[in-house]
Amino acid sequence: MQLRWVWCLSAVRNRPVQLQLNATRRCSTVQGEVRVRFAPSPTGFLHLGGLRTALYNYIFAKKYGGSFILRLEDTDQSRLVPGAAEAIEDMLEWAGVPPDEGPRRGGSVGPYLQSQRLDLYSRTAQQLVESDHAYCCFCSSQRLDLLKKEALRTGQTPRYDNRCRHLRPGQVQEKLAQGVPHVIRFRLDAGVEPFQDLIFGRNHHEVAQVEGDPVVMKADDFPTYHLANIVDDHYMRISHVLRGSEWLISTSKHLLMYRALGWQPPTFGHLPLLMNKDGTKLSKRQGDIFIQSFQRDGVLPEALLDITTNCGSGFKTNRIGRRIDELIAEFNPSKITTHSALLDLEKLPEFNRIHLKRRIEDEAQCLLLIRDLQAQIQQACTAQIQDEEVLHEDYIRRVLHLRKGHISSLKQLVSPAYSYLWVRPSVSSQQVAALTTEGQHIASLVLKLIAERGEELAVDRLNKDLKTLAKQIKATKYREVMKLLRLALSGLQQGPSVAEMMVSLGPAEISHRFQKLALLSETSQT
Repeated sequence: MQLRWVWCLSAVRNRPVQLQLNATRRCSTVQGEVRVRFAPSPTGFLHLGGLRTALYNYIFAKKYGGSFILRLEDTDQSRLVPGAAEAIEDMLEWAGVPPDEGPRRGGSVGPYLQSQRLDLYSRTAQQLVESDHAYCCFCSSQRLDLLKKEALRTGQTPRYDNRCRHLRPGQVQEKLAQGVPHVIRFRLDAGVEPFQDLIFGRNHHEVAQVEGDPVVMKADDFPTYHLANIVDDHYMRISHVLRGSEWLISTSKHLLMYRALGWQPPTFGHLPLLMNKDGTKLSKRQGDIFIQSFQRDGVLPEALLDITTNCGSGFKTNRIGRRIDELIAEFNPSKITTHSALLDLEKLPEFNRIHLKRRIEDEAQCLLLIRDLQAQIQQACTAQIQDEEVLHEDYIRRVLHLRKGHISSLKQLVSPAYSYLWVRPSVSSQQVAALTTEGQHIASLVLKLIAERGEELAVDRLNKDLKTLAKQIKATKYREVMKLLRLALSGLQQGPSVAEMMVSLGPAEISHRFQKLALLSETSQT
């Protein structure tokens, strides 16, 4: 606390000449080392809006051969959520946008947790006070509450009235000697220079006219966002700050702080907000926008990245099915618009279906899908599986290739609609009798067909074979024949085509199920 006294007493010194900022930097020709950052607060888990910000930063870095840095802004200790910091890193890696530097990976400009950089913020706050760009504020929380209530009562925007800015040195010294709790506030000056935002163009906010002097160091010696983020961006050599447009109005304030410290600011680009398709705000209270919930529901990371960029701007095309390397290749910062990005999550299954199909068609990725599906089958059906063949790699690969383009997630394949693939269905004689009295004859014809075809089963050929087979049935119409075949194979009334079901199951399992049908029909007739 003694050090803080020195800072505050030094606030009576003359202020130095202010440095001019280069307000015309643009990114149409990116020069020098590109370093961008994603700086979430672990006061909650990573959600879709945060992932989108991280994704644009990652793509920007990779497009220009730069580095993507993860920094966790954990200075609001009272609101930290246990496990959130680790989960943010987990989800970025799962999504395929891993940081080049960060708490887990390390790097040359760490630590990457703000709570481990407090000494750096303290030194910077001291520098601001000594140059008379900041001062001690002793106003109590009760007084600040009264100011706020009075402003609201009179229809004005609440703001600090800068009272402590005008304290005489003797008054400051007296309060410090008495141990009166205090914060450090930054002096907002008039005359903010315009800056060129990469997305919103020329911007200028006279913050001193609408805001009171902001707190930069709290009474607990932790910095606020406004100080910590510019200090970190400076010392981490951040070249471009790509963040949500909600921070656009604060940028002029941050530029005043850069000027006060004599630092060159980064280039700013403010991304338009991600909104629901009806234009309402994407809220963290919507439980399904957290990345972990998408992962749990079987959404593929590349589908999530695809739909998030597809609804926005900054790319040459908006076609569905782009993976991260394609997004990087097609990215063009000058194409990012100021319009909000309207996200239609009802289309996510379609995005997932397309990306799942691409994974199935890639041998290495298909093998990973097989391992995943094996685990899901064992978890969902272990007690009912009669034949371990359903867990074999070749069998699951065949199922995946037959169903690609039809399913939007692996989880569908362990739903009741596809249980016949893993568990033999239970069929009653009453169900058979409701369709035909020729069940035994139909079963024998199918068994004969399978014996003739051997291991070589193909959907197109089986479709023709089944039509020929149905013509050999005298008293049962084609429609009822197919219903019976579907019933014997799956126990269901709908699903993939009968021919596809047969190819999926394979000759041995088809024979087993139709032998059971023949026996069932024979029993019901005696």
